[in-house]
Amino acid sequence: MKYLLLFVLTMVVSVVQAHELPAPQGDVILTVSGNITRTNGDGLARFDRAMLHDLQQGTITTATPWFEAAHDFSGPLGMALLDAVGAQGANLRVIALNDYAANVPTSDLRDLGVVLATRLDGQVMSVRDKGPLFLIYPFDDNPDLFHEVYFGRSVWQIARIDVGN
Repeated sequence: MKYLLLFVLTMVVSVVQAHELPAPQGDVILTVSGNITRTNGDGLARFDRAMLHDLQQGTITTATPWFEAAHDFSGPLGMALLDAVGAQGANLRVIALNDYAANVPTSDLRDLGVVLATRLDGQVMSVRDKGPLFLIYPFDDNPDLFHEVYFGRSVWQIARIDVGN
């Protein structure tokens, strides 16, 4: 009986730890809330730059309405962020530092190769240059995305994401 209790306690601790993210060691640049299963405190998932860098990365080379030429935008894949927080909802509310917000279907991040760019042409994106995070679609790879709907979803200076149902 004693061993069974020890086994059950070990399993519970393992399940709890599997659903926790490590605590950020640096300045928090992104907070994810809402319908998520993996957190690192108070029902939130907070990420510093290093934690975002540890997620699966992607690069999109594309022209955008906001820059004169095509550029390389690199950072964590949107689907990697959703997986890291255990996102359960179908919709996201992506919120910028200035409180601009856009509704973005989670399917965009899972199916379209969206990147949360932290770097522009290899350089860390500052707030002045639309950083620290800029939601980028592969506009050049899929001409259907070069549309006002997706431009409005391309939030820059992202600070928070709320995962809805």
